Amino acid sequence: MLAACSGAEPPATQLSGTPAPAIPDAASEAVPPPAIVTGLPDFSALVAAHGKAVVNVTTVAQREAGDEGPPGLSPDDPFFDFFRRFGFGGPHGQPPPLARGEGSGFLVSADGYILTNAHVVDRAREVTVRMTDRHEYRAKVVGVDRRTDVAVLKIDADKLPFVRIGNPESLKAGQWVVAIGSPFGFENSVTAGIISATARSLPGDAYTPFIQTDVAVNPGNSGGPLFNLQGEVVGINSQIYSRTGGYQGVSFAIPIDVAMLVRNQLVATGRVQRGRIGVTIQEVNQALADSFRLPRPYGALVSQVEDGGPADKAGLKAGDVILAVDGHVVERSGELPAVIAAIKPGTKATVEIWRNKARRKVDIKVGELEDDPAVASRLPTGDSDAGKLGLTVRPLSGGERQQLHTAGRLVVEQSGGPAAEAGVEPGDVLLAVNGAPVTSVGEFRNSVTQSGATVALLIQRGNAQIYIPVRVGT
Repeated sequence: MLAACSGAEPPATQLSGTPAPAIPDAASEAVPPPAIVTGLPDFSALVAAHGKAVVNVTTVAQREAGDEGPPGLSPDDPFFDFFRRFGFGGPHGQPPPLARGEGSGFLVSADGYILTNAHVVDRAREVTVRMTDRHEYRAKVVGVDRRTDVAVLKIDADKLPFVRIGNPESLKAGQWVVAIGSPFGFENSVTAGIISATARSLPGDAYTPFIQTDVAVNPGNSGGPLFNLQGEVVGINSQIYSRTGGYQGVSFAIPIDVAMLVRNQLVATGRVQRGRIGVTIQEVNQALADSFRLPRPYGALVSQVEDGGPADKAGLKAGDVILAVDGHVVERSGELPAVIAAIKPGTKATVEIWRNKARRKVDIKVGELEDDPAVASRLPTGDSDAGKLGLTVRPLSGGERQQLHTAGRLVVEQSGGPAAEAGVEPGDVLLAVNGAPVTSVGEFRNSVTQSGATVALLIQRGNAQIYIPVRVGT
């Protein structure tokens, strides 16, 4: 027994001339496989080589009336931010104070072009970029694309350090990634984690297949780079999922290939062109896959085809399931808008669909997604067509429409003049003009232009819909 306790084995007992069979050693038979992960990486070389291309971005913007938030609502209330944007609350009769913001960015060329988030420089009057050596530059906003939340800045300098651009399509769940940014103003902070998933679709962000990570990202990290272990930028840290406003293990980055396409167009033309085919789509679940006899649930189910649109002209029908575009397999319906948007308008795309239990291919001439003026700038007031009402309107994002439970597409940001006198308020959702639905700023402008001395606005306020007649004279 002492031998057994010390690890020695007693000899096998022999009852005859035949040796007793050896007793199998469980430990020797269950040999563990070699470890797949052999150690944690050291990120210091990566940070030393590429951290100098990461910059701190500070902004000064004119705070709007009501930015302090509505009375009676705490900042934790889900409606606080929505109503804050539309002028509720805040001191009256006094000019709003300046708002100062902070974020991150990174140099993509030696001559001073910088990528950051659109929301970092939104409404900014002044943008300052600070390097790791504490040199500061006044930056010019070259362009902003709110659909993807990408902005391009330019500083007057040369021979600057800049990042290498990677390939987000090679990313796999479980791979290590590194973020560098300025969380809470702590410049050039380094955090690390893994890829949690790729091609994530978020409400209101149809044109960005986000990279999901568990990298610690907090306010101030926005616009900073996400590196792979080769020291290449694969994304721009953009959003976090949080119930408290702080990091909770789920963060999202814009794939760098999407951002660079936007960057190249903004630098070249000042605007971004996107493709569209004119379909409404939905997710394919197991029940729908079974009903259409699909081998498995994937693709984007076409629920509606726009009359006269590119898809309609090519012969697509409601009930078709889009499986691939130009060889790119569409696993989830949320992937399709970004794939189509990346195609240059006017070119042909080969779309593989599932119809009548069989695959077929259709060539579609891709149209152009109209860039609503309010996406980039506000509707002008004064003597403009819609300005005679005294209204400033903009499109609602998908997330805001869900939050407000509305089918409307436009919201009133500012109300003055005849509209304010009639009772139109900031935050009202604009549904129709003189009985005709309006879904874009252009439609709103045209409807007002064609109106007479009185304009009847159908608005949604809370859960109620009411008509408000606005008298504008002749």
